[in-house]
Amino acid sequence: MKVDWIAILCATGASWAFGAAWYGALARPWMAAARLPAPAAEGAGRERPPVAALVVSLVAQFVMALILAGVLAHTAKKGVTVASGMTVGAICWLGFVITSLAANNVYLKARLTLTLIDGGHWLGVLLIQGAALGALL
Repeated sequence: MKVDWIAILCATGASWAFGAAWYGALARPWMAAARLPAPAAEGAGRERPPVAALVVSLVAQFVMALILAGVLAHTAKKGVTVASGMTVGAICWLGFVITSLAANNVYLKARLTLTLIDGGHWLGVLLIQGAALGALL
């Protein structure tokens, strides 16, 4: 399999941008679900995530896009399309991501809201990556 680095980078960037928007919009509910303290004053600016966390997220999504491209290359019998990319992304999410997230969060006694917010993020990531890879591969 030949790796299309442009497709991988586009899928990574698009899904990473989605994550910024997702958690930007759901910051307060996520913080409450994660049992993190809210900003002291209502008008206080939001704290930005540490640079290390942003880098780890970017690298993780790069690896995810690379692996998803490999899975698509091995499973698409009639070529990779946007629909097949999104379908495989959704199947990977259902089979590996949400199951692992749910099991871990149960042991951590995390709130269901945390699992739903984080699970929704990873579903969005895999659908976006699948669509991007399907369009570009």
